Amino acid sequence: MNKITATLLVLFPFLSFAQPRPRANLLRGPYLQVATPNSIVIRWRTDVLVRGVVHYGATQGQLDKTAQDSLLVSEHKIKLEGLQPGTKYYYSIGAWKDTLQIGPDNYFSTLPAPGTEGSYRIGVVGDCGNNSVNQRNVRDQLVRYLGDHYMDAWVLLGDNSYSTGRDAEFQSNFFNIYKDDLLPKYPLFPSPGNHDYYDGDAERDEVQKTHQVAYYQNFSMPVEGEAGGAASHNPAFYSFDLGNIHFLSLDAYGIEEGQYRIYDTLGPQVQWIKKDLEANHNKGWIIAYWHHPPYTMGSHNSDKEMELVHIRENFIRILERYGVDLVLCGHSHDYERSRLMKGHFGMEASFDSTQHLVSTSSGRYDGTPNSCPYIKEEDAQGTVYLVSGSAGQLGGKQTSFPHEALPYSDATHGGAGMLEIQGSRLDWKWICADGEIRDQFTMMKHKSGRRPLTVKKGDTLTLTASFVGSYQWSAGKATTRSITVRPGSSRTYTVKDKFNCIQDIFEVKVIK
Repeated sequence: MNKITATLLVLFPFLSFAQPRPRANLLRGPYLQVATPNSIVIRWRTDVLVRGVVHYGATQGQLDKTAQDSLLVSEHKIKLEGLQPGTKYYYSIGAWKDTLQIGPDNYFSTLPAPGTEGSYRIGVVGDCGNNSVNQRNVRDQLVRYLGDHYMDAWVLLGDNSYSTGRDAEFQSNFFNIYKDDLLPKYPLFPSPGNHDYYDGDAERDEVQKTHQVAYYQNFSMPVEGEAGGAASHNPAFYSFDLGNIHFLSLDAYGIEEGQYRIYDTLGPQVQWIKKDLEANHNKGWIIAYWHHPPYTMGSHNSDKEMELVHIRENFIRILERYGVDLVLCGHSHDYERSRLMKGHFGMEASFDSTQHLVSTSSGRYDGTPNSCPYIKEEDAQGTVYLVSGSAGQLGGKQTSFPHEALPYSDATHGGAGMLEIQGSRLDWKWICADGEIRDQFTMMKHKSGRRPLTVKKGDTLTLTASFVGSYQWSAGKATTRSITVRPGSSRTYTVKDKFNCIQDIFEVKVIK
């Protein structure tokens, strides 16, 4: 207060000199959480306490709907409800009288209705948060690969902030790195790693039990089943649906009820997993992700580190029993990938390709020898195990690298993954920091066999291939997924992919 103001208040105490209202500044975000077909949570952080406001709408420049905080806070979590599935919305964030961020890149798409088949992209980022050149290069190549295509979601495989998982490290090593290209428009579904449980101050085994770490303060999870799956009521583990894909985000390092880890099958996490998978085993795809891998010979050794041994021996057999198609992990700072396999729960030396491989193909589906897709018939077993822990941290391998069960491995290049799922086809691409795609595979759900059909003579019949890809029909030179025929007599039609890996057979009977 200056001298003039002080003198006036003495002479005229009834006068009021209001201080200018401080304008809030954006410290973090916005970022998108708890996405569902009908709602989403937008989070951000300001440097002063304000009532946060989101203006949003389906048309850019016409943000005609509003949601807001009722309290003065600096950590803003505003839920938008009543949204339409699979719909693009634009938004701005701010306070009642200030707009903190608005523009053409502030948008999101709600998740599709559960069970809907479509073309979906899901980014997979592991062990990212170390503020390195590699982290930035991987980020840039992921964005470059997407181009103008939307990424429906991205998942984190843990160790999202190095090295102690404190809030300041999350700010510098995670939120500041992804704030421009990924966080404002792609819904994020994280999982925790061991570095997320450090938090610097308390003993590690203590915070494993209490979960009182920055990770749980910085992220919101769909724990009430609002995004699909069984409600977990626990932010350490949860599930969600994205169209015809069911995801489980799990916690491989935390301790529940003071004693249970992920490999303790009587613990609350495993009991919830069984309940969730029992209710969702009929989904098109089931994908589980967490931090500590059951198989690795990268910077960690799954034969010597007991938490990895226990996960392999006690836990993954449950996932295989329920038909989980893909397991994604981090922790080792490299890339490792199996073929389609099942039933291997022992040490590396016990792996037997004749016993444990469902398919000996590379799965690359690129025309090279022995590269047909992994085919899963109805209710067929088999899982692909994948380690992708080099989106930031990079390097380190055991003398026996690569693991016998994980032949497609690379400890030299950093990278992140992209899942592309269309109906009954799943494609994986490992995108490296230099832009090269150094590994890929395709998996398909396909029921082989002959399909009997009946048509009246003179009528037309539309035949549609059950698989997604390229098409070569026995009738004519058609290359489309569907053809329309008018057979004069009973006959058989076949359609194959261009690599002769998969085919449908239609036995058409013509009646008068």
